[in-house]
Amino acid sequence: MSLWEYANPVKFLALSERVMPWLWVSSGICLAVGLIWGFFFTPDDFRQGSTVKIIYLHVPSALMAINAWFMMLVASLIWIVRRHHVSALAARAAAPVGVVMTLIALFTGAIWAQPMWGTWWAWDPRLTSFLILFLFYLGYIALWEAIEDPDTGADLTSILCLVGTVFAVLSRYAVNFWNQGLHQGASLSLDKEENVADVFYQPLLVCIAGFVLLFLALVLYRTGTEIRVRRTRALIAREGRKLEQGA
Repeated sequence: MSLWEYANPVKFLALSERVMPWLWVSSGICLAVGLIWGFFFTPDDFRQGSTVKIIYLHVPSALMAINAWFMMLVASLIWIVRRHHVSALAARAAAPVGVVMTLIALFTGAIWAQPMWGTWWAWDPRLTSFLILFLFYLGYIALWEAIEDPDTGADLTSILCLVGTVFAVLSRYAVNFWNQGLHQGASLSLDKEENVADVFYQPLLVCIAGFVLLFLALVLYRTGTEIRVRRTRALIAREGRKLEQGA
């Protein structure tokens, strides 16, 4: 069975309705286990104290904020190349989820920064690029809402997504590009020496899994909603034309 078959809205809705219950349950279990484990059953850090436990919200949300944009990029490219409406609607559906993830990351980062850096905000390379990414999310959503024709909206938002990808990349790798800045290095790395200690690392992985599963469930749910909204508008427009012709 080809993956492209799910570009058919009917098949996509049928698949998502089968998968979503499992995603909701799995994400709930992972988040509950990861957050309870991380907040209540891990020790305080010898330098950061209990504030280190913000990592269980900050790191997963920051990862999902960036990867949500990359998911939108892939969906936008599929729209540009293959003109599959489900992919454009999936990108549109992911944007509000990405905004929320970005806000969580910025908010928890500020809470973490104040006791560590002595300030709620610094114009650090990663923080600045992350803030710009948040503004791109808002612009993407606003552009969709401003354009009535859905195909034109999909075209223009896909171009915006391509441009915004630069800041998604900078948000992920800014610490590697520039040495200056207050933000610490990556908490997760292929180099074990750069990773957080195992006592924090293991529950963090569970939290990340929960955020990923939650993101997938929300995107599937919102994509299904977008498909139904578009179908309803098409039916209303068709009935309106019939009434005009009958008159």
